[in-house]
Amino acid sequence: MTDRATPIRYHDNVETPAPDENHVIDEIIASMTRESETTAARYKHAVRASHAKISGIVVGELQVLPNLPAELAQGLFATAGTHPAIVRFAQGPGELLKDSVSTHRGMAIKVLGVAGEKLAGHAADTQDFVLATGPVFPNPDAKGFLGSMKQLEAGTKAPEAVKVAVSATARAADSVVKAVTGKSAPLLDFFGHQPLHPLAEPYYSQAALRYGDHIAKIAAFPAAPAQEALAKEELHPGDDPDTFRHAVAAFFRGQEVVFEIRVQLCLDLNDMPIEDASKEWSEEASPYRTVARLVLPAQDSTSETRRAYADDVLSFRPAHSLAAHRPLGSLMRARLKTYQALSSFRHARNGVPETEPRAIEEVPA
Repeated sequence: MTDRATPIRYHDNVETPAPDENHVIDEIIASMTRESETTAARYKHAVRASHAKISGIVVGELQVLPNLPAELAQGLFATAGTHPAIVRFAQGPGELLKDSVSTHRGMAIKVLGVAGEKLAGHAADTQDFVLATGPVFPNPDAKGFLGSMKQLEAGTKAPEAVKVAVSATARAADSVVKAVTGKSAPLLDFFGHQPLHPLAEPYYSQAALRYGDHIAKIAAFPAAPAQEALAKEELHPGDDPDTFRHAVAAFFRGQEVVFEIRVQLCLDLNDMPIEDASKEWSEEASPYRTVARLVLPAQDSTSETRRAYADDVLSFRPAHSLAAHRPLGSLMRARLKTYQALSSFRHARNGVPETEPRAIEEVPA
């Protein structure tokens, strides 16, 4: 074990792709495209293959903190300052289901005005962070996700009542696991997340990314007292199919929302692997440390014009990134290709060009 105070230095050979990885990723893309074909036919409109249903779409600013220590002052966070940001909160499935199907949640952040070398194919001055509830992903790598994706593809065609039952069963089972172990089971939580307020939960990259000279995971933690007060309250969808959206809108109508952006530095590639996204990195060994604040003022989070813009024009992808924050590991390499393919499908099917915003004023009110 290396010195726990010393983060691992990034190098270009830190990843170890499996020999059949490209074939596996092609299979994932094929499976998720078939799922998208099914939902596009159902809704007469193409929706995202995951995190399709918006809970809120808001604008604000990312405030990079001053005087960060050298190991944290990296990439986007190397220089103190403020950047405009767009944030999309969404439910997990690639379907527009009633909120009684309570699954994992997503939070996608698009930071504007980001200068520096970008990944190949990304010309805009934007940096995306695609986050989800839970510190780890249910599958370790692309091959594991392909197995789950085949089940999800088959489940897309099932009646919604079946999905409600599956979510409720998974949620009940996860409650038992959490009572015994103190932690959720990632796969159960994926299908049956507790119906907590979307603004009161932390969101994680789950998989690793380059962090300038180092390697890290990134997360967003609720930081306003009013959000923290919601943390233990469950929402009960009942007859309201859009409970989470309505709860987010009600909060944003009168209050500011704040998340702290924190990073967890990798200290040891054996204990904190980058190729296994299902392995939790010890927070005792390497705690999440704050590098920025995401401040979202009170606003209308459910504007129809803004929602249409977020659904049909915007794309949030790990590939929208500085080279200094290149996604790492099997799952992230799959996401780099899969998100692009599925975004191209969605935009082509809907006849809407994909456009990266150059200024926050392009986001409809």
